[in-house]
Amino acid sequence: MEKRHIDPYEYASAITKANARGILLTTKAEGEVDTMVIGWGLIGTLWGKPTFTAFVRTSRHTHALLEKNPQFTINVPLDRLSKRIFAVAGTKSGRHVDKAELLGLTLANGSKVDVPAIAEAPITLECKVVYGQMMDRDAVPKATRERFYPADVTDVDASGSCYYHEIYYGEIVDSYVLE
Repeated sequence: MEKRHIDPYEYASAITKANARGILLTTKAEGEVDTMVIGWGLIGTLWGKPTFTAFVRTSRHTHALLEKNPQFTINVPLDRLSKRIFAVAGTKSGRHVDKAELLGLTLANGSKVDVPAIAEAPITLECKVVYGQMMDRDAVPKATRERFYPADVTDVDASGSCYYHEIYYGEIVDSYVLE
């Protein structure tokens, strides 16, 4: 599998449009690979470096892996994610199932990070976390809290509140399309 290197900014529009439909964020720690569907993310510049900012709920297995290895890949399909990939990577936990194996995903070793790219979503951003920050619950507008962090969900932390997101700012250290 060849990697055709790209300028991530030239693909920013395509990445942003795909993100609204769902893209994959992949992590790897202690030999375990996990991928999940994300719909929130930003491509831009921070501290003079190209970055992808990802939002990961602290309850997710992906979050635990990112805490062990602060590297990730963003994997963007050329079209929409297949319904099967979306269904499994968007609903199953990596704590209980190896999603890459279950889906038969084709993994390609990262070039500058120890996290694979996914051939089925070939536009790849390799990222190293340069900063992480927990969302401030009190700073989230009430209407947003009610919509995205409802009180009646089962995914709650020890205080009984819905899990919020940690924001990971990842420097894009390599970017390419798998061909």
